[in-house]
Amino acid sequence: MSVAFVKEESAEAAAEIQLPERPISPHPNLVTEAGLKQLETQLREAQAALEVAGAIEDVNERRRRLAIPSRDARYFAERLRTAEPMPNPDDTETVAFGHVVTFSRDDGRVQTYRIVGEDEADPAAGSISYVSPVARALMGKAVGDVAALGEREIEITEIAVP
Repeated sequence: MSVAFVKEESAEAAAEIQLPERPISPHPNLVTEAGLKQLETQLREAQAALEVAGAIEDVNERRRRLAIPSRDARYFAERLRTAEPMPNPDDTETVAFGHVVTFSRDDGRVQTYRIVGEDEADPAAGSISYVSPVARALMGKAVGDVAALGEREIEITEIAVP
């Protein structure tokens, strides 16, 4: 039988389907309660996608469809394994992980963000990672304090518990 009719994938083609691992942050994996649930949901979704892709009969298509959910499942399993759930802060004296902080910038903009874990941060939805430059500048400060952010300044106007 000619090799042209054998349905095997070359090592070169298989290597094209292997994706690099998602980078794991070197910072502690602090999470809010909602962030922990989000990681659990994302892992379940990746596992469900793996199951669907694993049922595909065509070996080449199956490999292609398994690449992303395989990588995601490994990532979310590791993030869940290392998750450090943090309780909601119980006071509003100084900015801490989990607080909702409102601040004004020296250009007049007023912004409000909740300080959360890296995987749950979504600035467009009002949350920033605790390791972001803005969160680092705010942590430990009180209402009325001014924090340097590069050459700019921000002033804390409110600290709230979610």
